[in-house]
Amino acid sequence: MEILIHPNPVLKDTAVPVDPAHDPDLRGLVKRMAEAMYAHDGVGLAAPQVGIQKRVIVFDVDDALYAVCNPVITERSAQTVVDDEGCLSVPGITVPVERSVSIVCEGLSVDGKRVVLEASDLMARVIQHESDHLDGVLILDRLSPEDRKVAIRAYNEALSA
Repeated sequence: MEILIHPNPVLKDTAVPVDPAHDPDLRGLVKRMAEAMYAHDGVGLAAPQVGIQKRVIVFDVDDALYAVCNPVITERSAQTVVDDEGCLSVPGITVPVERSVSIVCEGLSVDGKRVVLEASDLMARVIQHESDHLDGVLILDRLSPEDRKVAIRAYNEALSA
């Protein structure tokens, strides 16, 4: 499963909700996404990153694989922290991104059961990052215009190395 990289225009599209009860390929998609994520040493992956415009994310934090369909962040802490993030769709660089320290995320499992995740620290950051992908937002979009120019220059250098 190929991971799309910036500036592929598919990465800027908004993904559509899925209905686990009527999507026979969903379980297979999640399996292939997890395999691709692990093969590229990632901690998270969103379906749009593999060219599939479905609101599905997978992530592995603390050796536990999660798959969430139609994730919605329903609560965000007022406390935020800036930390470096990398992205499988923007390989070779990390950039500082401000995120909420803790969140609540609601969605569905691949079986269609309601999922509520109370997450903090790394798990909260990963869920926010992957949820951004579902709305066509990359880590580069979270930067100031000047920082974005610097990051894109570093990214282009990393790609050509």
